[in-house]
Amino acid sequence: MQRKVCALLMLLSVLGVAGVNAESDGDPRDPWEGFNRGVFAFNNTADEYLVQPVARGYRQVTPAIVDQGIANFFNNIGEIKNMANDLLQGKASDALVDGGRFIINTTVGVIGFFDVASYIGLKRESEDFGQTMAVWGVGPGPYLVLPFLGPSNLRDGAGQGVDSYVSVTGTVDPEAARYGMSLLDLLQVRASLLGTEGLVSGDKYTFFKDAYLQRREFLINDGQLKDDFGDEDFESFDF
Repeated sequence: MQRKVCALLMLLSVLGVAGVNAESDGDPRDPWEGFNRGVFAFNNTADEYLVQPVARGYRQVTPAIVDQGIANFFNNIGEIKNMANDLLQGKASDALVDGGRFIINTTVGVIGFFDVASYIGLKRESEDFGQTMAVWGVGPGPYLVLPFLGPSNLRDGAGQGVDSYVSVTGTVDPEAARYGMSLLDLLQVRASLLGTEGLVSGDKYTFFKDAYLQRREFLINDGQLKDDFGDEDFESFDF
């Protein structure tokens, strides 16, 4: 895990210094479009010929209740990250909710296999270090597609490195078990997205870029949108 984090941060540093001499279609958010499209094509090919087939096999042999339990387990582990980033952002009440969710789901929910906390009204909110840096005033930087990890930007890519370094799974021994857990997490998430390919329209690269950037803006602002006049929006809602 630490090697993956170091490699990611090294890549981000090289990109930041070199500027990635690649052609762009004029989107100011995406000055490295030539490079990004190349990585996107690589990721897309790997997904089509490797990840998708394995995810379909996983879906076929895994009962729905077990699949949901695995998703709940990894969400529960993620509550530690959520709580830490809530505290770093000054959201004490949200940190208490995340801490409560972790305690309840780890105990009553059988190490997180069952999401009991949601049933009693403790809503899960996802926080990460990229969002924390945004709250601190750090700009997103150029859009960036990372090998295997997909859409990101300089700020959020660095944030992923920090989150990975301090994650609970990073403390698991032996190393093979650690990577096995990470692979299972990735596989479960990919399997949950099977069948959504039909929602993609137009240029696939642009579709995913816009979807990612809009989603990140939504998360950073905690669901608070703005109208065309720049006023705070009327209501917060989930995608």
